[in-house]
Amino acid sequence: LYPGHIKTTLLQKTLLAVGSGVAAILDPSRDDMVSAFGETTGYLALKTLQSKMLADPVGRQILEERPVINSKTIDIDYLSQLPDNTFGKQYWKFLTKNGFSPDARRPVQFIDDDDLQYVMLRYRQTHDLYHTLLGMPPHMLGEVIVKMVEMFQTGLPMCTLAALFGPVRLGTVHREKYFKTFLPWAVKTGRNTKFLMAVYFEKHWEDDLQELRRSLNITDPPAGIGRKMKQQIPIEKET
Repeated sequence: LYPGHIKTTLLQKTLLAVGSGVAAILDPSRDDMVSAFGETTGYLALKTLQSKMLADPVGRQILEERPVINSKTIDIDYLSQLPDNTFGKQYWKFLTKNGFSPDARRPVQFIDDDDLQYVMLRYRQTHDLYHTLLGMPPHMLGEVIVKMVEMFQTGLPMCTLAALFGPVRLGTVHREKYFKTFLPWAVKTGRNTKFLMAVYFEKHWEDDLQELRRSLNITDPPAGIGRKMKQQIPIEKET
């Protein structure tokens, strides 16, 4: 169906979903397990995402043009030269400060539909852009917050699993901070923000980040998220 596709039966998908789901809960750094779980459980959510994208002019354009985000399609040097207040410059800072690359996302393998595999790939490749847009560092607390927003935005079981079980892995102080401060913001943001899968992020590099947030109905994140936490995991290889 597409390069890298692995054909699997319903039974194989079921076994993969169960096994990868358990492995992902036990070890969130297993990006291969997180990816497999997302692909083997996400069919209905991906169909819904596809329908919502088709119903939106920009979303339809994205599906027609199929842009990809990697080091060949994005001029990283150009982003580094943009003003500090721009979305593109903040994305560049997110990548460079954390040692991440837009090439790190895993390709889709187990989805038996070429159109839906692109929807999943688009979700994966825009994940770091969500971090930038929401002002969330790539530590455990920041990732749980982003996953809660993504749960409401995408309906993907993978995001729901991470949003619901992620807080268990937080320390006492950060778990309390999450439930008191960041969870209400994440729920409100996930529900009220414009449909992010229909945002052509590559056309907004030069936009002021604050203005872009306002245009998408995103309020500023609560203070105190911080950049460093003890519970650091290689999130950027996860989804």
